[in-house]
Amino acid sequence: MSVFQYDLKRGSGKMSTVPDCKKLVRSPGGLRMVPENGAFNSPFYLDEPQWVPDKECPSCMQCDKKYDFLTRKHHCRRCGRCFCDKCCSKVALPRMCFVDPVRQCGECSLVSQKEMEFYDKQLKVLMGGGSFIVTLGTSKTSETMMCRLSNNHRYLFFDGESHFEVELSRISSMQVLTEESTPEENDIHTYTSLLDSQYISEGGNSRASGMLLHYKPTGSQDPQQSRMEAADDKKAASSWLAAMHKAAKLLYEARDR
Repeated sequence: MSVFQYDLKRGSGKMSTVPDCKKLVRSPGGLRMVPENGAFNSPFYLDEPQWVPDKECPSCMQCDKKYDFLTRKHHCRRCGRCFCDKCCSKVALPRMCFVDPVRQCGECSLVSQKEMEFYDKQLKVLMGGGSFIVTLGTSKTSETMMCRLSNNHRYLFFDGESHFEVELSRISSMQVLTEESTPEENDIHTYTSLLDSQYISEGGNSRASGMLLHYKPTGSQDPQQSRMEAADDKKAASSWLAAMHKAAKLLYEARDR
């Protein structure tokens, strides 16, 4: 497997293939496929939690049934608490890179199942890309570019006559624009407010038409802004922005842990 990155040092738009460098490891929770260098984890990645010590959970932390020879205890791979067989089930947990479904409590299972829609659908939309009219900073010129999420989920690639990338971990805030909204400085929505954002409506009257990204370019501490507005295929662009909105929720959660 490989990922593609722009060779910015050479100043060209040519993309080079670099090893993905993943390895199979066995953790207390099960088999995981993780990057060899933890610095290259997906920004959506969650670390495994500390497990509650066995001696501190003599009974199920959901139904209070005491553990014995017949009632076994299981640690939830997402929260680390102890549960009996009836209060947990095996559910996929891609955010921790588990290869197979793993034991999770009822509450965590619901969260993980909801996230599977993002991994099954929205990620494919983001990596497929959308066409936008992009304006950098206060520039008076714009360029039509294809924006897509990199295969390792770490970068937004902008590809047109020129090329640049934005590292997701360096995005400080984003504002999703609708056909009715007029952006102002005090309208910038951070990851926190995106959790309850009214600027994305899937199937509603308002359709996402663009986005303002505020970020620090790689190797710089100076803030930069990029404005993205839907190009020709507005429906596809709106779907891409809706997927980006869901990604922002996961990014905020991963940062908050």
